[in-house]
Amino acid sequence: MTEDEVIATFKRQHALSRVEAAPDAKARRRALTTLEKLLLDNGEVIATAISEDFRGRARAETEMLEIVPTARGIRHARRKVARWMRPERRSVDLALHPARAWVRYEPVGVVGIISPWNYPLFLALGPLCNALAAGNRAMIKPSELTPAFSELLKRLIAEHFAPEQVAVVTGGVETAQIFSGLAFDHLLFTGSTNVGRQVMQAAAKNLTPVTLELGGKSPAIVAPGYPIDKAARSIALGKFANAGQTCIAPDYALAPAGSVEDLAKAVLARAKKSYPGIADNEQYTSIVSDRHRQRLVSALDEAAAAGATVKSHEPQGDNSPKIAPTVVIGAPADGVLMSEEIFGPILPIVPYETLDEAIAFVTARDRPLALYLFSDDRAEQEKVLSGAISGGVTLNGTLLHAAQDSLPFGGIGPSGVGAYHGLEGFRRFSHVRGVHKVGFINMFERVGPPWGWLSSAMGRFLARY
Repeated sequence: MTEDEVIATFKRQHALSRVEAAPDAKARRRALTTLEKLLLDNGEVIATAISEDFRGRARAETEMLEIVPTARGIRHARRKVARWMRPERRSVDLALHPARAWVRYEPVGVVGIISPWNYPLFLALGPLCNALAAGNRAMIKPSELTPAFSELLKRLIAEHFAPEQVAVVTGGVETAQIFSGLAFDHLLFTGSTNVGRQVMQAAAKNLTPVTLELGGKSPAIVAPGYPIDKAARSIALGKFANAGQTCIAPDYALAPAGSVEDLAKAVLARAKKSYPGIADNEQYTSIVSDRHRQRLVSALDEAAAAGATVKSHEPQGDNSPKIAPTVVIGAPADGVLMSEEIFGPILPIVPYETLDEAIAFVTARDRPLALYLFSDDRAEQEKVLSGAISGGVTLNGTLLHAAQDSLPFGGIGPSGVGAYHGLEGFRRFSHVRGVHKVGFINMFERVGPPWGWLSSAMGRFLARY
């Protein structure tokens, strides 16, 4: 789209958001039903487009990791939206009686959504679901790295929604820069921390509130005594799904020093069971581009050159767009694998002597988007939860907290700003408007100027009680 077209679409949505009444619960449910129909009627073509963009992505992964959670999130919002919209009564301060007070949840106006390439459906329509539930209009800028899906999404949205309600803007980096500089009433970005900083800077010029869903190095801590095979199964699932191209994938594992080798073997064994072959396996996803793949290969070469032990499911094929599941023991602390988010099917395993040491290892780094702990001991669980802060947590599993619509999803610090999903998503894209209604008498006015003995007496009383 040209710059003029992008700006014109925004101005149309913005103008209507200022003059038209907020949609009622019935209208919001109707919009969510339309979104669900778009999704369920086009699952096959969506999966095909995403696979084309990825140079090969498992149909089941698109279905289970994108279509299913998006559909369930839409239905969750549709069931709950009328309840979420209800005004909430609040208490009235003693000094302001008699009166009533409440809050109203109102649309902010126009929500901008910048979605990434790794889960192009879920991370575009998930926020859109929340924006529509909150009664907003929305514009989506999908990634230029998934051109087939982005064009498909643009067409499907245009077929199901009026452009003044929902619109999709396609284009490259320049278009994204124009998009992030629009005076949205709220802007949600999902992607890398570095680009998130640029988006936040652009939004600041318009004082646009932002929600940033970023990433970072999410740890998986295997507590002493926890069954290694059981932990390996969950870690392998979370790490190798979508070939590790998941913002909440376990980025590295912390294991008791005596269990590192066993965990490495168990993770690779689980990978081999899930994906008996790699190069010609349609159920194992490719790396999205040659540039991303080369970065991962270079990171492995760097670790091996530094003396790390690199173990792969099978030899990496030079002409394949895929990277085989790999574990690394002894990765250098200053190398790519331990200093940057990996975003690929490579799992460094780091030894620790005590659980306190493992917690200290996590807290010495930026707060991660996700944290995984494998422990059946409640005291250990509480110790890690209290000692290592993260955006979200799954205990004795991976990824699942992000699929729970009753839980907020978001990062903290460099891993993100703000949270959405379900109720938190509705509130994130709503203006919480406070209303105070004076009762049959306004006591504050009665004791107002000219100030006298009554105001002095009331002031002394209210200051103490």
